Amino acid sequence: MALPIHLADTHWEKLHPPLLEAGSYAVQRAPFGPPWRQFTEVGAHEAAERGRFAPFGALSYGPSDTVLLAPGDVHGTRVILERAAGYCMGIDGRDGPNLACLGCDLPVGTRMDDCGCWQVVRLLPQAVVRLPGPPERPIMEWGELLATGALWHRLSEYRDIPAGVALAEVVVAAGGAPVDVAPGPVTELLGRALGALVPAGEDAKRLSLAGPEFGEPTADLVLVPVHPQTGEMWQPRSGAVPVPMDAALWAELAFPPHRTRLPVVGGLPAGVERDDPLPPHSWYPFRPSTQAFRYTLSRMPAVTEPWLRAIYDQGW
Repeated sequence: MALPIHLADTHWEKLHPPLLEAGSYAVQRAPFGPPWRQFTEVGAHEAAERGRFAPFGALSYGPSDTVLLAPGDVHGTRVILERAAGYCMGIDGRDGPNLACLGCDLPVGTRMDDCGCWQVVRLLPQAVVRLPGPPERPIMEWGELLATGALWHRLSEYRDIPAGVALAEVVVAAGGAPVDVAPGPVTELLGRALGALVPAGEDAKRLSLAGPEFGEPTADLVLVPVHPQTGEMWQPRSGAVPVPMDAALWAELAFPPHRTRLPVVGGLPAGVERDDPLPPHSWYPFRPSTQAFRYTLSRMPAVTEPWLRAIYDQGW
């Protein structure tokens, strides 16, 4: 699978589900794990060589190309107890690799399952040997992804994270120009944040949705889905600038779920209606993740431009 976009943030003091579905894996090209160094310590030039263009937490000098798995897919390992530190509800990998092979007892990876952490196992690249096995999942076409419901996301309660990533992509694509958001679900998702970051004015760029089975409305910028397996953007045929968005969040905006009062199978007697309570209203307006917004910008060279760096430093 493509590297999950939800790595851009977590919800603090909350137990998270596994980041990946059982039977799938992803590779994180960027370094991860100790030792860590601060941005101010290494300097902007060295940080840029490591893919960081603005201060955002510490920089990892750990291994690159770690292989991410769901914890339940890992067998034949034991926890290295002296490296099993965490905050309160599990282990967070702060001391480096904490899983050892039962056969040779060498460290092979890091398990993370503490609160505020996505549950995941990161295997060290030098500990991974690819062997012949069952064929990998075929790459699904967009029509198949939509028809089978494969874009439904079990992490939807964390939708503020992909929204924060998409917000950063929109601001960069607009080049500092105001953004006029098409009425509807995109406005509900990003309208308030865009209004605070790039206030309305002349020469605003029109933002809308475009994608498979949805069409291509007239717009300057179009939010398009990123394929969950390949990580490639859907490409519009028009001259609009494509802006990548998590496919599950895009599908939620493009094809809102239809709620019915009828049971899934069969029907109710004539004159009888279900009395399930309506979904509760949120206590506050939806807000894209500020952490995911800054995480994304800090890894984009455009953040070194003065206008964008001012937005990065100020936030909203």
